[in-house]
Amino acid sequence: MLDWDDLRFFLALSRHGSLSAAAKVLHVSQSTVGRRLNSLEATLAVRLLNRTPDGYVPTLAGVDVREKAERLEAEAIALERDVTGRDTRLRGLVRVTCAETLAAHILAPSFAQLHEQHPDIMIELIPNPRELSLAMREADISLRMRPPEQHDLVVRRIGSIAFGIYATPDYLRTHGGLDIDDGCTGHRLITQLEDTQEMTQSAWLTELASRATVVLQTSSHEAAVLAAAGGGGLACLARFRGDRETRLTRLPVPTEPPSADILLLVHKDNRDTPRIRVVLTHITDCIHALTAVLQPADASGQPDQAVAG
Repeated sequence: MLDWDDLRFFLALSRHGSLSAAAKVLHVSQSTVGRRLNSLEATLAVRLLNRTPDGYVPTLAGVDVREKAERLEAEAIALERDVTGRDTRLRGLVRVTCAETLAAHILAPSFAQLHEQHPDIMIELIPNPRELSLAMREADISLRMRPPEQHDLVVRRIGSIAFGIYATPDYLRTHGGLDIDDGCTGHRLITQLEDTQEMTQSAWLTELASRATVVLQTSSHEAAVLAAAGGGGLACLARFRGDRETRLTRLPVPTEPPSADILLLVHKDNRDTPRIRVVLTHITDCIHALTAVLQPADASGQPDQAVAG
C-alpha cells in the first residue's frame, strides 16, 4: 500500500537534490530520507530518482510521480489551512523562520514575554538564511530582509536594520585605514553568499573596496561577525550586532551602507488564525520596541531611517 509519508520524503528529496538538504527541511536524519525513498521505489517497483554528481535527479517515472504527488500535496495543504483557519484556540505550534542573527539576538530573547501571556503557544524557531515555503507549511511566519519570491503571501514592512563596516583595531594597524579612492588595496573582505539575505550589503562592500580581496564568504551573519572579530578582515554587519562586539570597530565611510527592510510574511490563509495572529502581533511589537537598536541615531541624534509600522 502506498504511504503518503513516503511521497512527502520523495518530494523533498526531488526538490532539494540531496539527502542532507531534504533531511534538514524534514527535521529527520539522512538515513531516514534514503530509507523512505527506497520504500516508495519498492512499492511502485520503479526507480524514481537517479543519484548524479549534481544531486538527485528524477527519472521519467519520477517526473510523473512528482507531478501527481504535488497535486495531492496541494490538496492536503489546502485542507490543513482551511481547518487550521477555523481553530480559535490560543494554543498549538507556530513555526517562525528568519535569518540566524534575528533569531538569536532579537526573537529568541523576546519569546519569554510571549509565553508569559500565552503559555499554550509553542514556538518552533527556524533560523535559515534562505526562504522557506509558507505555502508548503515549512513555516507559518517568516521574518525576512528582502521581498519574497513566493505568491499568496501577506507582506508587511515592520522596520529596518542599519549596517556598518567593521574590523578589529589590530587588523587596521596591520592593513591601514580605508582608502576608498584606491579601492582599499591590500584589504581582506568577509562577505555573504549571493543567495543570502544580506547580499545587497555585501555587493555594496565589494564595490566600495573594489581592489580588496574576498577571503571568506558565508551564509551565516554570525560567522561573519566572529570572523571579523578574529581579525579576518572587513565585514559589512548589522549595527545592532556589530556595535555589541567589543573586539570590533565601526569605520567611517563617505556613504552609509544600504539598510535592510524587515519584512513580516504570512500566508494569506493563515493570517487570521488566532495563535498565528498573536505571534505576528508579538513580533511586530518587538521590532517596533527595538527601533533605536536596529536603526541607531546618527550624530544629530536622529534615527538613520524611520521605521514604518
